[in-house]
Amino acid sequence: MNNRETTQTDVLIIGAGGAALSAALKAQEHGARVRVLSKSYPTRAQTCMAQGGINAALSHSGADTVALHVEDTLKSAQGLALRDAVSLMCQQAPEALAWLDRIGVPFSRNAKAQIAQRRLGGASSERACYAQDYTGLKILHTLYDQCNRHNIEFLNERFLLNICTQKDTHGNVCVSGVTALNLRTGEVEMHEAASVIVATGGYSRIYHRHATNATGTTGDGIAAALRAGARLSDMEFIQFHPTALKNSSVLISESARGAGGYLLNAAHERFTDELAPRDIVAREILKEIERGGAVYLDIRHLGEAFIDAQLPQERKLAQLYEGIDPVYEIMPVKPAAHYCMGGIEVDARSQTAVSGLFACGECANHNVHGANRLGGNSLLELVVFGHQAGVNAAQYAQQTQNTCKPTEQLQKDRTFIEGVKYFTNQIDFYEKHRFMGNIFYNNAAIVRDEKGLKAVLAAVRQLQKELPFMGPKDKSKVYNTNLVEFIEFGNMVELAEVVLVSAISRRESRGAHFRSDAPQRDDERFGAHTVAWKEEGVLCLDFIKGEVL
Repeated sequence: MNNRETTQTDVLIIGAGGAALSAALKAQEHGARVRVLSKSYPTRAQTCMAQGGINAALSHSGADTVALHVEDTLKSAQGLALRDAVSLMCQQAPEALAWLDRIGVPFSRNAKAQIAQRRLGGASSERACYAQDYTGLKILHTLYDQCNRHNIEFLNERFLLNICTQKDTHGNVCVSGVTALNLRTGEVEMHEAASVIVATGGYSRIYHRHATNATGTTGDGIAAALRAGARLSDMEFIQFHPTALKNSSVLISESARGAGGYLLNAAHERFTDELAPRDIVAREILKEIERGGAVYLDIRHLGEAFIDAQLPQERKLAQLYEGIDPVYEIMPVKPAAHYCMGGIEVDARSQTAVSGLFACGECANHNVHGANRLGGNSLLELVVFGHQAGVNAAQYAQQTQNTCKPTEQLQKDRTFIEGVKYFTNQIDFYEKHRFMGNIFYNNAAIVRDEKGLKAVLAAVRQLQKELPFMGPKDKSKVYNTNLVEFIEFGNMVELAEVVLVSAISRRESRGAHFRSDAPQRDDERFGAHTVAWKEEGVLCLDFIKGEVL
């Protein structure tokens, strides 16, 4: 490592998606030295797959109001969102859109040159601001351009291993930095920081090929936060997007249905309200697939000119991954794991149970999505709470002094990286990942029951025991992707246990968590958040109402 990499920074951000870059810009604006660590590159972040739009009740949108945005969000969340958090997000939405507009996001425009809006599922009006069907991509690229303009430091190809902590003078656990594997050199590095923001995305790749997310969406930051002493909440709530391409699980955006696309069953008949909340539409599609073997998305009636102007990406994706041109043909679709409502538990300042450790974006649970995220709120969340995390992390860094160098964790992780190369590879962990994804999709996905969930939990705990026999075959040091993918698999197995224990404990149906053996919502017993943490390496879980930090 050179001196630049070993110097302490004020705010260290893990991840380089929309939430991370929003946080970086705000932290620097508030006087902090900022460093961004990413295992890939910023323009490859999952934010680019949020195609449909970003919600805001704008003044030119007619009958829409902030109050309606709040109520739509709370209705979709089915009793598990906090009104104060939702109100904050929705109230700040117009300014978030104005900020994005000012920094150059190329939003589509209506005839009056105002930001164009469309209706997404669960919304009472046209509220989602969009840039064709590339909304997340355009936002991500604009944020990255701004970070480069402001000379924010990026260290790419650094894979997060662990979050380092220490005790302050009052005996409280506080953050002191992170350890990361430099993929280019194979060395384990220490990055010290006064505050750390985790913005590493979700964990939907536990479903393997049954997920719309990129292969790197493996929950690394969430698992590291759990090991560091943070708590996780609502991990059982995983949203399945209704329309992923059947063979590849590539997402076909809700914008296609928002524009007037139809869902057809095997008999080519419409069977549901295409713009109902996502959990309802996903279950209806699953029923039709089980009944007739196929479901299709039809946008042919929208016409080639409209599709090329407003839905160009959907046409390209269908052609590339399914060999179908949706201008002339219907697209075979299925539900696929798409978004994780649960994540690292944070307070009203975006801080975790570990002092100085903040989280934002999909990896965090700000209690605004509850049991089912409203379409169009994910991009809004990453801007609003990315800004909040950046400001508060900068303020924390200015008020704290870390004097203890976290060398113990560095030595542990160096020993681990060397030792893992000597694990036997009697068992192929790639095959085990496929196996885990299939049993999750069949038993812990859209429809669940206790018997199936417990069977998957038993399999996951067996995988935990077998990890030492699944070591990477590649023993090289430089760009050892086999090693990285093994560690990612370990993180997914760790989080899979939390998801399953939470899902087994919640013996009711609510939003994305549907139990066929307990099909009713039970507010008296389960109108609370599942909260998971570890004590001496043992997973603990409880139900806690309201604010818990």
